[in-house]
Amino acid sequence: MRKESRTLHAKAVDSLVLAVDHFNRAWDRGRTEAVLILLDRSFELLLKAIIVHRAGGAAIRERGKEGMTLGFDACLRKCLSDAKLKCLDEDDAVALQALNTLRDAAQHYMVELADDHLYVHAQSAVTLFSRLTAGILGRTLADDIPRRILPVCAKVPSGIESMFDIEFADIKRLVAPGSRRRLDAKARLRSMAILQASLDGKKSQPSDGELDRIVKRINKGEDWRAIFPGVATLTIQPDGTGPGLSIRITRNKGEAVRLVQEGDANAAVVAVKRVNETDFYSLGVRELAKKLGKTETRLLWFIRRENVQQNPDFFKVITIGKSPFKRYSKPCYEMLRKRLTEIDLDALWEGRNAPRAEEMADAGPVLAA
Repeated sequence: MRKESRTLHAKAVDSLVLAVDHFNRAWDRGRTEAVLILLDRSFELLLKAIIVHRAGGAAIRERGKEGMTLGFDACLRKCLSDAKLKCLDEDDAVALQALNTLRDAAQHYMVELADDHLYVHAQSAVTLFSRLTAGILGRTLADDIPRRILPVCAKVPSGIESMFDIEFADIKRLVAPGSRRRLDAKARLRSMAILQASLDGKKSQPSDGELDRIVKRINKGEDWRAIFPGVATLTIQPDGTGPGLSIRITRNKGEAVRLVQEGDANAAVVAVKRVNETDFYSLGVRELAKKLGKTETRLLWFIRRENVQQNPDFFKVITIGKSPFKRYSKPCYEMLRKRLTEIDLDALWEGRNAPRAEEMADAGPVLAA
């Protein structure tokens, strides 16, 4: 491990230990805020340690900003979508994205989480931290901290639904007519709204107006599953590789997650609301070549030259049954159409050898939309 990576990892472990220490304290003052802020810091430093380990120190530096390093979102994007650095899946990104937005609320305004809710974030963070350090950096948490350093909960939540059923019942009492605890209720609602926003791909805090509208829906008798449909697709899944829990997106209900374009200021790292994947990635290389008026061989060579398949918003291998299919999206078609108006593909191709026969496997059978 590089020296800089080793130092970043050590600092990340320090923050994780302090987060768990604050979680387990009997003294409640500032406990929620301390846990969220320290967990968030631990993962930003850990992701930077992984990036430096795999790509060197320059990979975490901001271009044109001397002395500045990448922020949390940029690190998360790299570790999710960069083929050389990828160490997270979409479920990991959703959990970390929600944690980061909760930290933002805790640090810059206010947020309240029920103890079960805070426990899920703390325990899933320890589980993910342990998996990343062992799998990428070759160190287990037991190498750096005592085994007793774990979040402790008197009654472990049995599931997301039961946990939010209890929390939502408390919130309903706080916003009932005649109650003067609406501000407390909104602080509790903020955590659920942040989680829903993260799943919707929004990188922002809910406004007072949005929270007021949620309160009105509650007073009309709406269930939390209708108000926060994305949250209802989450499940607590025991991790088979070690102690603790991990937050996962349920794959057999709700919407699939997808990556958003980097540079969208209002977008979070992952977003939901996509049609099924065969509709989104609806084109094979044959269809692309026909629509663009190019030969399959030259187009596929250009796709590889431009590293199009490295962009998960443009390309994905979809497995149906036991058969893999290489598919491209409509945004990929639009990007290629624009690029091919800017360059002369035939001139670029001239003098180069055609791809090997096995590379033409991209063509594959055509999937029904």
